[in-house]
Amino acid sequence: MKRNIYLSEKPWEEALEEYLGVLDGEGALNPAEPEEIPTTEALGRVTAAPVFARTSSPHFNASAMDGLAVRARDTFGATEHTPLRLKVDEKAYVVDTGDPLPEGCDAVIMVEDVHYLAEDEIEIIAPAFPWQHVRVIGEDIVATEMIIPANHVVRPVDIGGMLAGGVTAILVRPRPRVTIIPTGTEVVEPGGDLQPGDIVEYNSRVLGSFLTEWGAEAVRHPIVPDVYERLREALTEALETSDAVIINAGASAGREDFSAALIRELGQVVNHGVAIKPGKPVVLGVIRGKPVFGIPGYPVSAALTLELFAKPVVYRKLGRAVAARERIEAFLSRRVVSPMGVDEFVRVKLGQVGDNVVVTPLGRGAGLILTMIRADGILVVPRFTEGFEAGQRVGVELLRTREEIAETTVVIGSHDIALDVLANYLKIQYPLASLSSAHVGSLGGLLALKRGEAHMAGTHLLDEETGEYNVSYIKKYLPGRAVVLMNLTYREQGFIVAPGNPKQIRDFSDLAREEVRFVNRQRGAGTRVLTDFNLKQLGISPDQVKGYDREEYTHMAVAAAVASGTADCSLGIRAAAQALGLDFVPVTEERYDLCVPREFWDQPVIRRALDVVNEGGFRKAVESLGGYDLRDCGRIMWEYSGNER
Repeated sequence: MKRNIYLSEKPWEEALEEYLGVLDGEGALNPAEPEEIPTTEALGRVTAAPVFARTSSPHFNASAMDGLAVRARDTFGATEHTPLRLKVDEKAYVVDTGDPLPEGCDAVIMVEDVHYLAEDEIEIIAPAFPWQHVRVIGEDIVATEMIIPANHVVRPVDIGGMLAGGVTAILVRPRPRVTIIPTGTEVVEPGGDLQPGDIVEYNSRVLGSFLTEWGAEAVRHPIVPDVYERLREALTEALETSDAVIINAGASAGREDFSAALIRELGQVVNHGVAIKPGKPVVLGVIRGKPVFGIPGYPVSAALTLELFAKPVVYRKLGRAVAARERIEAFLSRRVVSPMGVDEFVRVKLGQVGDNVVVTPLGRGAGLILTMIRADGILVVPRFTEGFEAGQRVGVELLRTREEIAETTVVIGSHDIALDVLANYLKIQYPLASLSSAHVGSLGGLLALKRGEAHMAGTHLLDEETGEYNVSYIKKYLPGRAVVLMNLTYREQGFIVAPGNPKQIRDFSDLAREEVRFVNRQRGAGTRVLTDFNLKQLGISPDQVKGYDREEYTHMAVAAAVASGTADCSLGIRAAAQALGLDFVPVTEERYDLCVPREFWDQPVIRRALDVVNEGGFRKAVESLGGYDLRDCGRIMWEYSGNER
């Protein structure tokens, strides 16, 4: 099989416009013949024709109040000084809300405004005016009036209006049927025992859920291995029953990437490769007048290319237009470097810190689905720039509401699993609130506070001279800034090693052994400071430690490196080792604190978090992780006015 090459690297807007033009010419975007469905089942469907009322609502003159129906002219002259008496069932008729008006009546007097002289006689002290407290015929909907137009997405209130207007069935656009074909010899169904090299196939479920959300009918084909003939057979079968087909994976130029060649054989490749990151290898094709997409296998690439190219096709088939997301202006917390020539879509976290919304980029790998889960917005780096500088004002497309962002507690600094527990319990206790944590190390957290990018920083920086945690660093890096230092937990730091500790790691001297592979934390992390302190005490140079320059940003990441066998040990917390079934060699107990600027201390974003920290459920959950001691949890360890030396 001849290797694929990219036919183009066009800007994505240009590639989409060209693709839609080709599909238009093939008639592939024309909505299918309308189908009739019961009005009660129309929620979320798109109308194929305007809906007109068959009857008026109300279809009779109805009382709008509990009271007595009268002829308005019979009540003229009634005043407080000259009350008017009316005989019940002769000149006044008892009605309840919603009752038809008796013949000849044109007004209703509320029961509260009536004085009964006897069971059959009332007295009023004010006249009624014509159609007072009456819902006249067609007050809400008039027969033949348009209730909703064509190409309208039916809402709950629309269903009520149509039923009120006597419409029990409507014409809607059929849901475009889109078949997703997951491919790959290495991919397996979720839930089974995983062998080395197996990759869980979840992309098709993600893509299918997006398609369903957009109004399509998503059909998942069983996994197809990387065999050209098998994929050809699956694609041919899908084309018989679908309005569009998505081949997931195999879009690039590898030996087993067959999507482009197969689409070219059976139809036309309009574009292979667009100038975006991630998602560059996407294939846009048409076979038998039907859209066929070759979407990359990495989850972030797959979701992005589906949104950019498949969503507009689905919407056009439904007679809809894709609406732009809400955008806000925000300040970038750290520099973002991007290659020239591509539009890069960066997932970001957002938080309202003081008067500013702060943007913190998440991991940018195309395979990191967790970044999609945690993202609050999308930062697009234009193809004619090389990125943005820290502190620059940038536009961000929102994935969450402004209100949710304003209710987010932003924590930047050292990683600890207890922060994840805090985020969970915060969400349970305060459903609108959330906690956003970015793991840049203890020192990075203090610098983030200095720049006004966070509400608090997780820190466990050991002063080598005094043996004290955090205080000297706060004085050094936050001079003139009043802060509160509160303890979250004490935790065991030690060596995370494979089960059974096969390399017999006992202390820091073992890191200098030739056969030991180490994985380190990033510069500025408290764990890195602890490592460097102990190596220095032993006179061991970093050059003597194999893997010293390999850096990860969280305790779970270094533990995962050991679990995968790519490292023999790392320095981290017991909870991370225990979570992955690894062994642990204790080294020391350290204090993990939260540093909070005084100006935020009494704000809801901090007070809510403190309420959770002092709650029994949170504490039990943290202690159950292992290696934690919460003896000072929630206690203020030190307060700094900003002027102390």
